[in-house]
Amino acid sequence: MSQTKRLFILRHAKSSWDDPGLDDHERPLAPRGRRACKVMADHLRTSAIEPQLVLCSSSRRTRETLEGIAPAGEHVIESELYSASTADLVERLRRVPDDVGSVMLIGHNPAVQMLALRLARRDGDAGERVALARKFPTGALATLTFECSWSELAPGSGRLAAFLTPKELNPKPGAGAGAPGPPA
Repeated sequence: MSQTKRLFILRHAKSSWDDPGLDDHERPLAPRGRRACKVMADHLRTSAIEPQLVLCSSSRRTRETLEGIAPAGEHVIESELYSASTADLVERLRRVPDDVGSVMLIGHNPAVQMLALRLARRDGDAGERVALARKFPTGALATLTFECSWSELAPGSGRLAAFLTPKELNPKPGAGAGAPGPPA
């Protein structure tokens, strides 16, 4: 059987809507998003989460999230991830070399939420799955594990090991999840 693979799915932190004329791709993080990055960066360090490969959308808010959390591993910015569908994300992950044991994907909703729900078995932690299905807030992190190669990823092939939001990690007012808004 294959070595256990770990996939960390991170939705970008809260972005700013201060400049309504700014192209969506160029929206920066809001102050709340920067605070959430610090909380998530602390969590990555204390939990020894060190992905070998980080795949990040090319949008400014995802790149700033990547910079703010500063995870280990090779960082790859891919423009295709900006507008990727859930199926596109699965196809991209299937191209990860099998010698890579862990990947972090930094992207956008609704695709990242649907990716986590599609890949996670339904027999896992019902509470975390319900929370994930309800909302995947900005800055949230879903962790899935797989007993297959990346090329074999399929619906239900993973186990939802954890689902955390910045608000859960640091329940101070204003430090956590983002409000809904188009496009995510």
